[in-house]
Amino acid sequence: MAQAAMTVLPSSAGYPPGSARNMALLLQLRWMAVIGQLVTIWATVELLGVRLPLAHLIAVPVLLALINWATIIIGRQRGGYSHLELLAALMLDVGSLTWQLYFSGGTTNPFAFLFLLQIVIGAILLPPGWSWIVAAMSAAAVAGLTFDYRPLDLPAAFAQTPMQLYLAGSLICFLLIAVLLVFFVIRIDRNRRQSDLALAALRQQAAEEHHIVRMGLLASGAAHELGTPLSTISVLLGDWRQHPALAAIPDFAAEVEEMDAQLQRCKTIVTGILQSAGEARGESPEVTSLRAFAQAIAGEWSGRTGGIVMLDDRIGESDPTIVSDAALRQVIGNVIDNALEVSPHFVLLVASLEREQAVIEVRDRGPGFAPEMLEAFGRPYSSTKGRPGGGLGLFLVVNVLRKLGGKVEVGNLPEGGAQVRMSLPLASLAYQPRMVL
Repeated sequence: MAQAAMTVLPSSAGYPPGSARNMALLLQLRWMAVIGQLVTIWATVELLGVRLPLAHLIAVPVLLALINWATIIIGRQRGGYSHLELLAALMLDVGSLTWQLYFSGGTTNPFAFLFLLQIVIGAILLPPGWSWIVAAMSAAAVAGLTFDYRPLDLPAAFAQTPMQLYLAGSLICFLLIAVLLVFFVIRIDRNRRQSDLALAALRQQAAEEHHIVRMGLLASGAAHELGTPLSTISVLLGDWRQHPALAAIPDFAAEVEEMDAQLQRCKTIVTGILQSAGEARGESPEVTSLRAFAQAIAGEWSGRTGGIVMLDDRIGESDPTIVSDAALRQVIGNVIDNALEVSPHFVLLVASLEREQAVIEVRDRGPGFAPEMLEAFGRPYSSTKGRPGGGLGLFLVVNVLRKLGGKVEVGNLPEGGAQVRMSLPLASLAYQPRMVL
């Protein structure tokens, strides 16, 4: 079934965009450094016969591996990292490289050019002021290693011609830097694009929420303004009902009763709008169960519209206690209203529980959603009804569900008709009684 879904973006407020992904890249680079250092130490000692202070050199990759594991464990509970933390991670890598080079020939070791990799990554990941710190510390390390280091204890085969060994190492270092730069610059650019997309989605969400606030104010004001004329009409209908001339004509009397019923429905809608606009969640809550909530919605909309709204109860024996949210009732009612417009003789409301999620589906036997409607689902004023202001119902559904931590999916049924599937975490509807001391 074709579906379009609106999901909630994870919050990483207070951290630079993409900082978690950038830290993951630094961890990958460090894992490569750990493996590369161990392989290089082994090859230098076993294949080239160079005598190295193994205790000093092996301690660094072991320490880096432990720090990586600690960062991964702590990072599971975090939404991102600050610029200072990213700088500290780069400084750790610069410091470990300095330590390794000090015990392996200083700048006479061709792998000293790896400092350039740290400078480039710092310039990409950090703001200009912070990246200059990485460059300055790397330059200071190279300057120190130029004059103070422990020379390599080369075997006789290389002691006579050390330049050949240096040139071979320079070639390996160049190839390594080239591969790492291409790999990490591509990954960092992909992270930047993902961050831009996430930022654009957040801006769109903020614009939609601002739009909702404006509509809420407009609806509240309109409801207040409609209160007076509706009351006047109610009084006039009461007078008409008691007028002898109208009472003598059964058809007119029946029409007056129908007008009064529709007027009462209008007053109920206006009252609901005012309650939804001014009612804060948790104040005078209506405690119910998920099954009773679904039954009330199906019964209320069947009585309001005269259509057939059937309930398919798949909740099972575990019927959780929830707080009935006025806004949620209203948006589900909007979906039912839309379904009844295209399928006035049958609408199916399916209520179920799926992995700590309350799921409510509205199915109809209408023509289904057009492909362009599925693509533009959830956007304001996206409607196939062809009238001004259309499409706001589903727009409100998406945003109310998103506010409550849920999502909406729409699609067409194989046997014909449309389906709107609304899922909400039970935690967002759970009733939490207050303790009285």
